[in-house]
Amino acid sequence: QVQLVESGGGLVQAGGSLRLSCAASGSIFRINDMGWYRQAPGKQRELVTYITNSGSTNYADSVKGRFTISRDNAKNTANLQMNSLKPEDTAVYYCMANFYDGRQYWGKGTLVTVSS
Repeated sequence: QVQLVESGGGLVQAGGSLRLSCAASGSIFRINDMGWYRQAPGKQRELVTYITNSGSTNYADSVKGRFTISRDNAKNTANLQMNSLKPEDTAVYYCMANFYDGRQYWGKGTLVTVSS
């Protein structure tokens, strides 16, 4: 079994920054992609960013230039640095991990609230 635990969410003013962390534990051999999704109230869950095992990254257009994903393969962690936050970034942020054997796991989410 694999567990993903997010941390770092909270309340911040527009223009501020937050850093989210995701720690993977359990049977975590051969994680491929790790990523962050978010779900705002009344909206579908959407991809924010992901990073491959080799370090390649992909970002949603809405966060390019403001968010940065990083990863520590030795520690099985993925971090999301969020700068210049906007009220529309308010959402529950979920960590996701894809494994080479096809397994996919999700964290329980951490709430990010950006006030105007």
